[in-house]
Amino acid sequence: MSDKLKKQIAVLEQKIKELEIENNSLRENYPFKGEKKSVVTTPIAYKPIFDQAEELVSGYFKKLKFDPVKASILIDDERYVLMRASSLSIDFLEEIKRLYSHKGNDEAIRIGQNFLFDISHVIGLEDARAFHKKMKLTSPIEKLSAGPVHFAYSGWASVEIIDGTPTPDENFYLEYHHPHSFEAESWISNNKISDRPVCIMNAGYSSGWCEESFGIPLTSIEVTCRAKGDEKCTFIMAHPNKIEAHLKKESIKANLDDNYEIPLFFERKVVEQKILKSLEEKSILLKEVHHRVKNNLQLISSLLNLQSHHLSDQDSIDMFSETRNRIKAIALVHEKLHQNANVEFVNLNDYLQSIIDLLSDSIGANNNIKLDGSTVRNNKISLDLALSCGLILNELISNSIKYAFPKNHPQNDTLIQAIISESNDSYTMTVSDNGVGLPKDFSLSEQNSIGFEIILALVDQIDGTIDLKTEVGKGTSISIKFQYAAPNS
Repeated sequence: MSDKLKKQIAVLEQKIKELEIENNSLRENYPFKGEKKSVVTTPIAYKPIFDQAEELVSGYFKKLKFDPVKASILIDDERYVLMRASSLSIDFLEEIKRLYSHKGNDEAIRIGQNFLFDISHVIGLEDARAFHKKMKLTSPIEKLSAGPVHFAYSGWASVEIIDGTPTPDENFYLEYHHPHSFEAESWISNNKISDRPVCIMNAGYSSGWCEESFGIPLTSIEVTCRAKGDEKCTFIMAHPNKIEAHLKKESIKANLDDNYEIPLFFERKVVEQKILKSLEEKSILLKEVHHRVKNNLQLISSLLNLQSHHLSDQDSIDMFSETRNRIKAIALVHEKLHQNANVEFVNLNDYLQSIIDLLSDSIGANNNIKLDGSTVRNNKISLDLALSCGLILNELISNSIKYAFPKNHPQNDTLIQAIISESNDSYTMTVSDNGVGLPKDFSLSEQNSIGFEIILALVDQIDGTIDLKTEVGKGTSISIKFQYAAPNS
């Protein structure tokens, strides 16, 4: 045998020895070898269910493949990632405390723990949904039982179920331990002691998995924690509406501090629901207020109408009629707000058309009054601005009817046009007629008329400007321009 061949054989023998050593090492560390130990401890009644779940999940995790070249960790062709446990626990909270040091230690930890709970709860939901679909699990108890096993095999913690009523309603309840919690052991391995429970992600993930399994909202709170010197990491899981009652009961039974906070993921939901309910109640109340204001204004209008029947002087009768129209214009805006879903804003075109309809009814159908608001994009305006616009329009049209068309003017030729236009952040409301026009020396500010006084006061109130154009025998046009920022919603 040649020396060259001997060397090649020696190299091959060395390679075989190295492979045998590596193979033995892999066997020693292979998680599924030898006698199988259960990763979930449950009451006797639930053991068959969880044994079946462990058989299913362990088979799933046996299909583990590492491919560092492709940065790939696959389990049954589902990609996973590995993360250092402390980076999601003690290290994360230390960094949050540094970033939010200006808020104080307690608030900074609260911010960090709320974030950890939120994200882990969502991960639990999504992991459960994907796993249930992949493994074709259908019943709630099948879906739930796979959770603690999957939880243990993926490195979160092993699970001991102590007590519970896992029902798909508000009576859902679980009490359980998490031995070997990655969060608690991160603190312990770093020789740190916490003054509060630290297994936030354990709580979030497990409640997320169970929530997806049963189709009901659930939350979980750690009541004792090894990281703060307790014997075990103990959790209570329940419906958000019942969690406080369970916590009080557990605190009395085990002589624990009952000053626990419900995780913010659900607290936000509760706060959101309270705000929505409060807004709904206020909206109903405001609608009722607008309804009552409208009724009271209509009552005043009716009283003025009754009083006018006892008048014989035409000027006084006209004055009462004008006052009634002003009151009705105010009542109309409250009626619109009462009818709308949104009690803050009025539809400008709709409201002004109602003013025109009101005036048309009060002065007779022969008068031709038209409203054109086709260039208005943002129709929602506030109550105060709507009132000002409505009263201004009422006065402008009333003045046109009163002064632009003498008694001998042909009724068929009567035309009053109201145009609402929008440009950038401003509106322009123009009322024009084809009446006799105004004298060349006419000045709004010098008129001894309550109608013109109202117009000037309201225009000033909305920081508007007035532009008057008139020509004897050819009619009058008055434009009111004002700034307006459209509402966001």
